[in-house]
Amino acid sequence: MIDEFLNIIEKSDNIVFFGGAGVSTESGIPDFRSKDGLYNQKYKFPPEEILSHNFFMNNTKEFYRFYKEKLNSLKYEPNITHIKLAELEKRGKLKAIVTQNIDGLHQKAGSKNVFELHGSVLRNYCMRCNKFYDAESVFENSEDIPRCECGGIIKPDVVLYEEGLDENVVMSAIDSIAKADCLIIAGTSLTVYPASSLIRYYNGNKLVLINRDATTYDRYANLVINKSLGDVFKKIK
Repeated sequence: MIDEFLNIIEKSDNIVFFGGAGVSTESGIPDFRSKDGLYNQKYKFPPEEILSHNFFMNNTKEFYRFYKEKLNSLKYEPNITHIKLAELEKRGKLKAIVTQNIDGLHQKAGSKNVFELHGSVLRNYCMRCNKFYDAESVFENSEDIPRCECGGIIKPDVVLYEEGLDENVVMSAIDSIAKADCLIIAGTSLTVYPASSLIRYYNGNKLVLINRDATTYDRYANLVINKSLGDVFKKIK
């Protein structure tokens, strides 16, 4: 199956990669929905509640206690999947990455054309004056609630529950997927809506799904590989 995957890669020149939390787990970042994921750990409040717009607005200090402890990706490095995707982009084969992740590891590996459906921890803005702050300002150089020089609260540029996706990002992702001759979906259970619905815009016949476990979308794929992403992507030359 991996040989078939490598053959598809070589015969394609407009590849789009659609990835989820499983892309970053081999870097050490925990996912959300596995048995050891964030959503199955015990906190004072359920993580789904903490990571909501309403909770952020009304319990900002508690939000940041969780956010700084669990979503700080600065200490992690790209893994072989991130690296190989960046190499495919440099070769002109990979045209876009559509990611549900907020960790910024694709860019850290060198990828340029990345559509972050759920935003990024690397970008933060003052809610009062809109001044930009980097991730270090939030994770390393602030106590409790990060505040701007103007006194306003700094908010991560991540899509919380109860918030909509950025329309420009979504439209750019749809456009890339629609034009792709090969769509690789990996490291995602495809259960998060509306992100999971974007794959229906793919019109080609080289749909590849790579996940450790089966998904409900497997029946639509031209190739399904149930292996770790690292084991698959390290084979790409």
